Order: sequence, then C-alpha cells, then structure tokens
Amino acid sequence: MREWGVERVEEAVAGCAATLRMALDRDWESVPAGGLEWDCRRTAFHIAEDLIAYAGQLAGRAQDAYVPFELVPEEDIDNAGVVQVIETTGALFAATLRTTPREVRAFHPYPFRSANREGFAAMGMAEVLVHTYDIAEGLGLPYQPPSALAEFVVTRIFPHVQPDPDPWRTLLHATGRIPLPGRALRTDWRWNNNLVLHSDRLTLEGVTPAALADLATGGDGGFNWVVGGPYSGTREASGMVLKAYEAGTHRPEFGLFALIREDGLAVGGMGFHGVPDEDGRAEVGYDLVEGARGRGYATEALRALSQWALARDDVNSLFATIDRDNVASQAVVSRVGYTKVGEDEEELAYELGG
Repeated sequence: MREWGVERVEEAVAGCAATLRMALDRDWESVPAGGLEWDCRRTAFHIAEDLIAYAGQLAGRAQDAYVPFELVPEEDIDNAGVVQVIETTGALFAATLRTTPREVRAFHPYPFRSANREGFAAMGMAEVLVHTYDIAEGLGLPYQPPSALAEFVVTRIFPHVQPDPDPWRTLLHATGRIPLPGRALRTDWRWNNNLVLHSDRLTLEGVTPAALADLATGGDGGFNWVVGGPYSGTREASGMVLKAYEAGTHRPEFGLFALIREDGLAVGGMGFHGVPDEDGRAEVGYDLVEGARGRGYATEALRALSQWALARDDVNSLFATIDRDNVASQAVVSRVGYTKVGEDEEELAYELGG
C-alpha cells in the first residue's frame, strides 16, 4: 500500500473540469449550488481556493494556523477561466503532495490540529468531489465520480462514519448531502484526520480504515516496517478494528496506532480493544516486531498512550490482560504503573487508574 493520493487528486480534478466544461455557456452566478447558499460560480472558485490552501499548508509546513494568503480572481474572469484556475491549483496541489515526505504533518483544525500528505489529499479530493456534485446538481449536469475516489476519501478522513456498500453514497452521506436507509441526513459533520501522539523516540500514528484493511490482508498499511514487521498481533488487531469500523461502532481515537521510530520505520502496533465502557474503562494491547524488542519502545509508547487516555473525561481506568508466560510484557505494564488486579490459569490482569 504505497499510494497516498496524488493520482487520485489528479483524477478528481480532471473529472471536475470535464463536468463543468459542459456548462461554460450557462449563467453560474444566478443558480445555487445544490443545497448550498453559494451560487455555482462561487462554489467552483471555492474548490480552487481549497486546493491552493492545502498546497500552501504542506509546502509551508504550517504548524499553528493557516498560511495567511488568499486566492483572488481577476474581475473579468469567465467560467472557462474559473475551470482553468481549478486545474492549475489542482496541479500545484498534486505537485506539492508528490514532494512532501511521509512524516510531514501540517496544520488543519479538524479534529486533532494536523494532517499528513494522505490526509490533505483526501480533504482536497472531498472538496472537489462534493462541490462538483453541488454544482452539477444546481446546473442539472450528470456527475458520477469513480467509486475508487470516494472510497479513498471515506477510508482516510471519515473513519467515524459507517460505510455503505457504495462509497460515493457514503461520502455524500458523510458530508450531509443525502440520508441513507436507517440513517437521517447529517446536519452537523466534520471529517476526522488521524490522531498522532509523540514520545521521546516514537510517534504513535493512528491507523486509518484504509491502512487497517491493508494490514489485515497481509499488506504493510503504507508504513515502512523494520525487518520482520508487522507482527501477527498488529494484523489481528487491524482486523478487529476494521470490523468495528464496518459495524459503525469505531471511534478513531480508540483504535490502533502504529509505532514509528525516529528513522521512519514502524516497530509495532498499540491501541485499544474498543471504546471505554460505561464505567470509563478501556482495554489496551500492543506488540512489537521481534527485532525491536528489548529497547524500551513498548514502555515508552504505553506510557504516552496511557497518559493521553487518562487525561480524557471519558476514561477513568485502563487495563491489560497478559499471558502468564509473557514476562517481558508484564514488566512493560509494571514500569508504566499498572498494578496486578486479577489472574486465572492463563492470564494476569493489570489496571491503571486516573
């Protein structure tokens, strides 16, 4: 799994331009774009604004706010000129994605104040796809993007939305455009970039549904692994979290995290077995690639994850169950401050309170 969306962005922009060119001779300013308050012309230019803004965030490595610039159209720009601006900003965005290293994250407010190149690609595509839909609806144009484009978006930045069998319908529902059977129209929505936590030597990177599916079926999830990785426990955990996503019970911050070393290599996986229960109790689990063990990575990552979780209002305690013969893992939880609270013939139970 090595794609991070460049070709998909280019395909989405090309589809948008082809659709809009079917109505260049129409009046875009007097027609609302679908259910938006904006007219079709304003919405079309907004697509270009988003594409260049996202390119600016990544190129400028913005960390705390949006880069302070804006795209301003010429006064006499016509519809064909607006389409040309969309194509040009799309090309600049794609070029930025191609040259942005995997580890770079830049500011975006929703919901954890940063996104990587894959997240920005998905956000840019979302803007292109749904606003082209809005304009096409307003102008009465046919528009049906390839399913793979919508799937790329929903499996990267809508992990909290239960997928419909049709990814395009899922995206339209996730962005408040249509209801789905048994699910009302969403009137308040945000996309959800993956959570990233940091420790001294590691980055704990939230794994998206797209990466979960790849890991569960034998892929690398888009991560560069140390030799021998990913370990079987990470693949099994990926499958468990993926099932929760498909069932609509997944909360991304209580999913799986890949443990990324300073050299960019993934050394293991760590995360939660599900959301906190009604008592605010959540179970944690982890594994490391064999060649990365014995260096304190698990202890460091578990300490960071535990501190983050217990600082939340919805988590009161964390627990872990460990095989009796796994002395190394017992030592990890003990070093972090977990205490033994139970046992049976096969496992020991440990807990850490807030």
